[in-house]
Amino acid sequence: MQVARRLRFRNKIALAPMVRVGTLPMRLLALDYGADIVYCEELIDIKMVQCRRVENELLRTVDFVAPDERVMFRTCRREQDSVVFQMGTADPERALAVARLVENDVAAIDVNMGCPKEYSTKGGMGAALLSDPDKIEAILSALVKGVSKPVTCKIRILPSMEETVQLAKRIEKTGVAAIGVHGRTKEERPQHPVHCDVIKAVVEAVSIPVLANGGSLDLVKSHSDIESFRSATGTSSVMLARAAMWNPSIFRPQGMLSLEQVMDAYIRHAVRYENHASNTKYCLCQMLRERMESPLGKLLHAAQTNAEICEAFGLGDFYRDTQEWLKVQQETLHANAGSPRSLDQPTLDGDVVTMPVKFIRREYPPQITPKMCLLEWSRREKLEQPSYETCQRPLDRAFQSTVTVAGKKYRSSMWEKSKKYAEQSAAIVCLRTLGLPEGRSGEEGVQIVGKRKREERLDDRAEGDGKIAEGRRDLSSAAHRKRRMSENGDSTAVYRAVTEQTAQ
Repeated sequence: MQVARRLRFRNKIALAPMVRVGTLPMRLLALDYGADIVYCEELIDIKMVQCRRVENELLRTVDFVAPDERVMFRTCRREQDSVVFQMGTADPERALAVARLVENDVAAIDVNMGCPKEYSTKGGMGAALLSDPDKIEAILSALVKGVSKPVTCKIRILPSMEETVQLAKRIEKTGVAAIGVHGRTKEERPQHPVHCDVIKAVVEAVSIPVLANGGSLDLVKSHSDIESFRSATGTSSVMLARAAMWNPSIFRPQGMLSLEQVMDAYIRHAVRYENHASNTKYCLCQMLRERMESPLGKLLHAAQTNAEICEAFGLGDFYRDTQEWLKVQQETLHANAGSPRSLDQPTLDGDVVTMPVKFIRREYPPQITPKMCLLEWSRREKLEQPSYETCQRPLDRAFQSTVTVAGKKYRSSMWEKSKKYAEQSAAIVCLRTLGLPEGRSGEEGVQIVGKRKREERLDDRAEGDGKIAEGRRDLSSAAHRKRRMSENGDSTAVYRAVTEQTAQ
């Protein structure tokens, strides 16, 4: 199945990788309008390697979440066969670790070797790699051998055509599936003309597909211009950056749509997938460009949240409806998480077994909890007592706990409102993974319930026996006093003494 769905790079039109632009809403919009391939923004390997993979049931996305809880990369099933993950890297081992982290959720892996900006080059990444072909070869070779998905790279041209061609040939030998070529040197900027002749020389020198890039300013103004850019460069595939950023409907074969229609569609994707407001605002500003001084532009400039952005564009009702829908979905997830043996299956997040479950207190008898069941089972199996490690998310102060049992770790991928509940949900994940009863009301095979009740009955009986014995001692003492007082002939005093003692 993987081979049948393997991404091909011939005769394609792609959304080029662009920092702050190539996030999920823009990628989905490009696909809506006809793009064949969509690249995410460059993501730095050092940050990505620290991320954990999280299946976001609410949004139906896969999120790669940093230790500070920022979502570094978000994708969804809709783009799974079309999205190319582009990374910034200067280290083969780290690049491979990141590629293996994301490879099952993307269509291909790309290495950025063309970005001339300091944030990329200062770490030896981006265009800095162009002067170190040995490292280029090491990185690409490690990726080609180490992952199952196609590997590509994107370069800028070198000072001479000959140097560029030689580099392209060396890259081809690593086994990459395609190469993207931006037709400018790392010193040149968008105002400089794109060197179509150099791109064409690369196409003629290699047998792998070449994606031409850099024609947005001079050559590509509409969808029909894409074919002209193909012809000028000799490539079969074209990669669009700024032209697509300004109006993503450039991918539409039927012709471009008005900016108002495009922005409306973009905002809907951004709200649906909870895109960060600052990123939503940035992309809309790139579309408005010279219209930022218009009344709409001023409203956008003042907006600080997705809700305010929607109000500025007349989408307030859509925003409120979407939030209500998400709320209902969240409540449904919470309810379903408490049902016996959810259909959700455990998955591995690094060395931790995870499952999206919530602890719902009303589902359990007052005296029973999953933690108690797990503890009793551990004792029966003569294992060490389960240990819990809990963290708190700064954004909403929610909690997530990881329980370690017999050297293995278990955690719910859903966050809880308290530390106590987070520990209970972690215990549920462990019990469900091991196929053990968790103590829910009416659940069969919950031996601990009967045991606890027996213990409580024994405790009650012991307490009752103690009170009876104590009462007998009191009565015996009172009778003794009665006899003594009777011997003294004071029957009234005796009766009063016994009555008062018994009442006490």
